[in-house]
Amino acid sequence: MASNSNRMGRVDGELKKQISEIINYDLKNPKVNGIISVTRVKVTPDLRYAKVYISTLDEKSIKKVLEGLEESKGYIRSEIAKRVNLRITPDLNFVYDDSEENGERIDAILRELHNNENKD
Repeated sequence: MASNSNRMGRVDGELKKQISEIINYDLKNPKVNGIISVTRVKVTPDLRYAKVYISTLDEKSIKKVLEGLEESKGYIRSEIAKRVNLRITPDLNFVYDDSEENGERIDAILRELHNNENKD
């Protein structure tokens, strides 16, 4: 079982690297602009689906970026098929990764609690 999870981890990592390169260097969709990071990729065990978590510095444009990625999904999949040796090229589902935002919010709350403790 461990070797299967190692393989899935390698597949996730390779897809993350390739999708990131495709988005940042090859994609010509005007909706997909700015600095876009692929934060992680999670592939289902049957390799049919991949959830691609992305973040961008310009949070106001995230909806437009996700629309552009959705429109470009076919091109990105075909590039993955050329670059990554998989029997099945997974269907991509792009989602906004707000974990960094949540982390910052938690940090702010913890700082506030700490400051309130020091005042007492």
